[in-house]
Amino acid sequence: MQDALPNHILPGHPEPEAFTSAEAAVDRLDQLYTEAVSHLTAAFNTALRDGRPQARVRAYYPEIRLTVSSFGKIDSRLSFGHVAQPGSYSTTVTRPDLFRNYLVQQLGLLLENHGVPIMVGPSSTPMPVHFAVAGNPAISIPQEGALDFPLRDVFDVPDLATTNDDIVNGTLAHFADGSMPLAPFTAQRVDYSLARLSHYTATDASHFQNHVLFTNYQFYVDEFEAYARAALGDPASGYTAFVATGNQTITTADGLIQPSPKMPQMPTYHLKRADGQGITLVNIGVGPSNAKTATDHIAVLRPHAWLMVGHCAGLRNTQALGDFVLAHAYLREDHVLDDDLPVWVPIPALAEIQIALEDAVEAVTQLEGYELKRIMRTGTVATIDNRNWELRDQSGPVRRLSQSRAVALDMESATIAANGFRFRVPYGTLLCVSDKPLHGELKLPGMASDFYKTQVSRHLQIGIRAMELLREMPVARIHSRKLRSFEETAFL
Repeated sequence: MQDALPNHILPGHPEPEAFTSAEAAVDRLDQLYTEAVSHLTAAFNTALRDGRPQARVRAYYPEIRLTVSSFGKIDSRLSFGHVAQPGSYSTTVTRPDLFRNYLVQQLGLLLENHGVPIMVGPSSTPMPVHFAVAGNPAISIPQEGALDFPLRDVFDVPDLATTNDDIVNGTLAHFADGSMPLAPFTAQRVDYSLARLSHYTATDASHFQNHVLFTNYQFYVDEFEAYARAALGDPASGYTAFVATGNQTITTADGLIQPSPKMPQMPTYHLKRADGQGITLVNIGVGPSNAKTATDHIAVLRPHAWLMVGHCAGLRNTQALGDFVLAHAYLREDHVLDDDLPVWVPIPALAEIQIALEDAVEAVTQLEGYELKRIMRTGTVATIDNRNWELRDQSGPVRRLSQSRAVALDMESATIAANGFRFRVPYGTLLCVSDKPLHGELKLPGMASDFYKTQVSRHLQIGIRAMELLREMPVARIHSRKLRSFEETAFL
């Protein structure tokens, strides 16, 4: 049996430094992160060229620590930016370049509210080599067995034992060193999702905007691109670029986008603003599993809101194809989140999101008040995991749908809302009725009326308008305590 490698080859492991400036603290985080990545990348390239290193190679994520010793009164009008009790708090950090604005905001609030310095230094959490080289297109990790030595004998690899959702699920009160979580996700958990996002969406995480639309229909992608091109042709729109799959970027209305030879599982498109307050559209396809996967990973980017704008089955005879459904409650029969968020947990409608969606419908359709009821219903949306539910004995499902007062049924909305609740990301749902299976109107070719086609073309415009209304709201109104539990991380 081969002996274990004798020592670690480490970059410099400096002592933590105290900072009273958020900008300076993030600069130091960036420096430590860059040094760690450069160290691992250089060592990995050397190993690929020269073979097995003579000692183990390791680098650590940077870390933020905050120690509070007083119960002194703080400004708690914001639901984040402060800790509830004295103690030591910590979080590991990855990609400070990507999260710079977020980190500056969160650290600035802590410094203002508690008046104690922020400590920044290397953590005790090793950085997996996979994540260190993930942003370098010239380097790829060989498959196990391709090298003349086991990769994990020399480098740290992703550790699923510590890459989890224990913090956001409320099952982790303290880290092993006794400190409490400062942020909802650890560095390894964030890196894991950044890698998954690139894989599933075929766009880099840096392009994601703070307002995310989810859809389950390709038509919305075509409409989104058309809207984006019109916006880029209008200097007053504030939008600066449109990014399609493969990170193809255009900045003018007539920019060329090549068709992708191989579409990703969840094609994603970004209408960008310089401040990141643009709109991202994700075509998650059909099913709660896709909805959970997308939101699991986008959540680490800490968006300001996400909305579902897709198709649904209308359950009431009074509905017509093309009618809108604004969800104010969710019947969860999707099951994909049962282990993370029990079904007895209520998923409330968020007033700010509801108002923005209703105002957007009024603005686009030019209908107000009582007249709006001609084309929109508000009620419970049921989400299931069986696309062909109507082929089974309907007595049980129909009874549950009736008892829940459901007005629409789909396969994604409750999942997206529930994960928004779980991850503290404001959420909402506006659906368009595409079929009425309980009333003989199945989703078949040729069934769509002119009214339905008109409404579908308006639907995306409504989603975009709602996001623009939310963008104008103060962040404190959207990120309220409604999504925060008794003991929350200081970071949003």
